[in-house]
Amino acid sequence: MPSAIVDPPHNGITKFTNCRLVRGDALVPGDLWVSAATGKIIHSQAEFYDQLLVPGEVIDLGGRIVSPGLIDVQLNGAYGFNFSTMPETAAGYAKEVKTLNRQLVQTGVTSYMPTVTSQTAELYKAVLPHLGPNGHLRTAQDGSESLGAHVEGPFLSPTKNGIHNTDVFRQANEFADLEECYGAANLTASEAGKPAAVRKITAAPEIASMTQLIPELRSRDIIFSVGHSEATYEEASRAVEAGATMITHLFNAMRPLHHRNPGVFGVLGNPDVRKRPFFGIIADGIHLHPTTIKIALNAHPDGFILVTDAMHLVGLPDGAYRWANGNDVSSIVKKGSKLVLEGSDTIAGSSITLIECVNNLMEWTGASIPQALRTVTATPAAMLSLDGVKGTLEDGADADLVIFSEESGSVGSKLRVDEVWKFGARVWGGGQ
Repeated sequence: MPSAIVDPPHNGITKFTNCRLVRGDALVPGDLWVSAATGKIIHSQAEFYDQLLVPGEVIDLGGRIVSPGLIDVQLNGAYGFNFSTMPETAAGYAKEVKTLNRQLVQTGVTSYMPTVTSQTAELYKAVLPHLGPNGHLRTAQDGSESLGAHVEGPFLSPTKNGIHNTDVFRQANEFADLEECYGAANLTASEAGKPAAVRKITAAPEIASMTQLIPELRSRDIIFSVGHSEATYEEASRAVEAGATMITHLFNAMRPLHHRNPGVFGVLGNPDVRKRPFFGIIADGIHLHPTTIKIALNAHPDGFILVTDAMHLVGLPDGAYRWANGNDVSSIVKKGSKLVLEGSDTIAGSSITLIECVNNLMEWTGASIPQALRTVTATPAAMLSLDGVKGTLEDGADADLVIFSEESGSVGSKLRVDEVWKFGARVWGGGQ
């Protein structure tokens, strides 16, 4: 898939006019100024009246929608590249990541969390240094930006493993066990201020001493997400009290909701809304029934985050593809949008894009365009404590934008990605 990168125009200041801006739960007519020099959304009046600056380019969007860039907080790979792959060379792996970033941004995803599944310590230590946060480089031409790695495993429940290979599963009794698995350097910010490569860990809190380790993770600015877990409501509640702020792919690979013990899902009923965790939802029509998604949205709309959980088969034709699964090499079979582990009916991630999930959410729940887009912009930004930086069109935020056309269909509106801008520069679309 070719990349259509263009240079920032003129003085680097672009004014979008005749557009509808996503602000909260509304589409607000207005203008938006961005700077490719700073990579930020800028205050138009201050620039014009105080600095005497005028835009180098004015773009009339003809009523189209301007949204913050989309954020996917669970992506296993795409376009043939799997993050959970042992590199032949460090340079080769880094090149594959950069290629993926330039392809991914064309789907409207300007930031994401590269996800590594349950693997050996050797693999984690080899790949995580390439997957840490890289926004400080502020290079629009590199495409989509990593917000930090998500390690999904191997501290999971063997009875809720999904397609994860239980042969590489571990238990953590002290923090040193996490360091030995992922590499101590990948769990620690550098003295120069560079953040840790790992930004989020999915683990089963009921296994060994994992719940007791959550405060130490939080002190390092690492998010703890409950997932692949047999946790009861009481065990999940203790994890939240300890600092867990996320649930990985709600309903999937966890103890099911029961009327006498609601399990992990039950923590969304906490009367103190501030203690309800965020949660990921895969809206591909395979992982969850549309009504289940609607129930989750109604239970805690402020915590609802759409994720793809996409595998490296996104963008590839149907067929069987090899996959490094811990110590084994397995195959995943792709048939349309459905992925299963070869020889079984076990779901093996998804092959959907994030904008497809957004469109499905609107169709299945009746969510408005701003409400649906919030689940992939402002809400994941809040989960990552990036409020005011990502997921918003407010002055001073990163100028990561998606320009959408709204298409009317028999079941309501759908969004189509027309252009993508990263750090104030167009990186895809616009007739290029």
